[in-house]
Amino acid sequence: MRICSWNINSVRLRAPIVQDMMNEYQPDIVCLQETKTPDDKFPFEAFESLGYNHIHISGIKGYNGVAIISKMPISQPEIYSRVDRADGRHISARFMAEGFAKPIEIHCIYIPAGGDEPDRAINEKFAHKLDFIAELDAWFTHNHSDDTAMVALGDFNIAPLEHDVWSHKQLLKTVSHTPIEVEALTAMQSSIDWVDALRHFVPEDEKCYTWWSYRNRDWRKSNRGRRLDHIWVTPDLKPRLKSHIIVSDARDLVKPSDHVPVMVDFDFS
Repeated sequence: MRICSWNINSVRLRAPIVQDMMNEYQPDIVCLQETKTPDDKFPFEAFESLGYNHIHISGIKGYNGVAIISKMPISQPEIYSRVDRADGRHISARFMAEGFAKPIEIHCIYIPAGGDEPDRAINEKFAHKLDFIAELDAWFTHNHSDDTAMVALGDFNIAPLEHDVWSHKQLLKTVSHTPIEVEALTAMQSSIDWVDALRHFVPEDEKCYTWWSYRNRDWRKSNRGRRLDHIWVTPDLKPRLKSHIIVSDARDLVKPSDHVPVMVDFDFS
């Protein structure tokens, strides 16, 4: 089974490249962030035409928005309003994987970017980001059950490890890699012993990126990337992890997202 996460930066604009990715990589479930469209404008037919008939979304005109797009039946769809805001940042649904005894609950999450100044006292966007993570941390702690496995994925807007960024030293004061954000995300990861699936395959001392700024004229040459996109699994899924894919070539597409698809394969045989 293959699960994919991609901050697509407008699903209506980039539905064709999502379709191309689906055709090439055949993921069973695709989770998108920054869909940037209200629910009634979501391009359902583009994905249903490829056999992805189970779709759960929460969208807003022009910004944010998340989607779970699945070939497999899903149940118990939920939409969450984090920090008292109904702003299309967190949804979940459950599915059953053949060969795995209990349901798997998948959470598609778009953590706020946090603005430019890493100081909650003067930057409301940064305060929102930290409060969002703290609420997620508490929610997972109180709602996780051994009866259900979980996958949390999406654009977390934090590159927590030294080699998740092109320059640890130069980015320590840059939002997405500041110590306060890393501490918050690490606490959330520790809350129920989440397994960082990408780093399960890529050693922590190796560079690993999923995002390259539009400001880089030649992103591949400069390679000033960050690993902002994550896939976490609960420990009961760790033995089922098989492989991963980071589709860095997607950054070379015409009118690409600044993020690329990340995927994890599971073996339930």
